[in-house]
Amino acid sequence: MAGHNKWSKVKRLKAVTDARKGKVFSRLSRDITLAAKAGGGDPDGNARLRTLLLKARESNMPADNVDRAIKKGTGELPGVVYEDVTYEGYGPGGVAFVVKVTTDNKTRSAQDVRAIFAKHGGNLAASGAVAFQFLHAGQFLIAKEQVAEDRLMEIALDAGADDVITTDEGFEVRCEVTRFDKVLHALDSAGIKTASSELAYIPTSTVPVNAAGATAIERLHDALEEHDDVQHVFSNEEAS
Repeated sequence: MAGHNKWSKVKRLKAVTDARKGKVFSRLSRDITLAAKAGGGDPDGNARLRTLLLKARESNMPADNVDRAIKKGTGELPGVVYEDVTYEGYGPGGVAFVVKVTTDNKTRSAQDVRAIFAKHGGNLAASGAVAFQFLHAGQFLIAKEQVAEDRLMEIALDAGADDVITTDEGFEVRCEVTRFDKVLHALDSAGIKTASSELAYIPTSTVPVNAAGATAIERLHDALEEHDDVQHVFSNEEAS
C-alpha cells in the first residue's frame, strides 16, 4: 500500500466495504448532514449533496437513513451538533498522518485518536506539525472509461481546476479548496462519474517503508478508519 497512491486506497476501502456497512452508513449520514447544513437539502442546487446521495445509493444505504440525515442538516429534525476536527500525527517509521474527524465530542475523539496512534507505534502531534507535508486541495479520481482526456481537461479547467493528471489507473483532477464545489458541479453536469471526490491532503513528499513497515502502517490506517468519528485518513508512506 502506498499512502500517496489514492487509487490504491480507493480499491482497498472498496474491498472491506461489505464488512463495515454500519461504519459506511454512519460516515455517509454525517457527510450528508453536513452537506445539507452547508448548502441546503435540495440536491439540484447542492453538488456535494448530490454526489453523496449517489454514493449512498451505490452503498445500498436505506432511503429513510438518507432522508433523516438531510433533515438533520436542514434543521427539520433535531440532531446532535457535529464539528469537523483535524488531527495530525506520526505513525511507525515517521510516516505523517492527517486524520479528519466529525464528532459531537472533541475531547472524546482526541483521546481515542491519541490512544489508537499509541497502540500502533505512533503518536499524536501538535497542530501544524504534519500538515505542511501535504497539499490541501480538492481531488477527484475518474476512471478512463468515463471520459476522454481532452474532454475532461476542457471541462475541469474551465471550472477552475488547477491540474489534470493522467495515470495508469485513470485521471486525477486537482483544484483549490474554494473551487471544489464548482468543479464537482461541472463534472456532475457533464455526466462524469467520479471514483472518489473529496477535500484531500495530498503528500508533497513521501517516507519510504519496507514490507513490515507497510503492514504496520496499514494496521494503523484500519484502526483509525474503524473509529466511528473518523471520516478520512491521509498519510505519506511510499511502499517499495
